[in-house]
Amino acid sequence: QVQLVESGGGLVQAGGSLRLSCAASGRPFSNYVMAWFRQAPGKEREFGAAINWSGSRTYYADSVKGRFIISRDNDKNMVYLQMNSLNPEDTALYYCAAAFGLGPPSPDNDYNYWGQGTQVTVSR
Repeated sequence: QVQLVESGGGLVQAGGSLRLSCAASGRPFSNYVMAWFRQAPGKEREFGAAINWSGSRTYYADSVKGRFIISRDNDKNMVYLQMNSLNPEDTALYYCAAAFGLGPPSPDNDYNYWGQGTQVTVSR
């Protein structure tokens, strides 16, 4: 089992920045691909970004590429999402997810561990 707890969400004005954090506990953190997903009201959950076990490879959805940066600290069992140039369309509940494996990061990994989410609201 892997337990994931997100933090760092909040209310920010358009154009602003936020940094989300995800604390992991349980099985060895470095054995997992980590990712951030989001779900806006009335919409399906969508993939945002993923990072491989070592942090050497990342993958971004087109909607966040160039604005968001995913990173991880295996010594601290943490994964982060730096979000810049936020706009109201980024308003959503943001989830941290984990997929066991040492392969490349992808939206198609088997993400079977999820956090409870942290709310991000971007005002105009």
